[in-house]
Amino acid sequence: MTSERRQGSRVAVQIWVEEATDRELYFQRSANLSTGGIYLENTIPHPVGTRVTLRFALPGDERRFEVRAEVVGAIAGEEEMGMGLKFLDLSDGDSDRIRQYITRIGG
Repeated sequence: MTSERRQGSRVAVQIWVEEATDRELYFQRSANLSTGGIYLENTIPHPVGTRVTLRFALPGDERRFEVRAEVVGAIAGEEEMGMGLKFLDLSDGDSDRIRQYITRIGG
């Protein structure tokens, strides 16, 4: 992913993310998060443009997020594999929750 696409502060956070396509369900590990999107590491990426539904909770928060997202960057090399996803329909309230979490941990 290029930095031009990123929105807001991005912080390192390792959480489990449930990722669903129309036919499949995956459990992925995040590497970082912003109010605009999330990066899932150590996974074979979907093609750029693929849309998925993500479900996850932030550390210390029991309420889960459910948001549609689009793959905007993909890395499938020998040293690194992963994909950057842009949130498509994150509510203002959920965006505020992520922003507060980022501020709390020092992002």
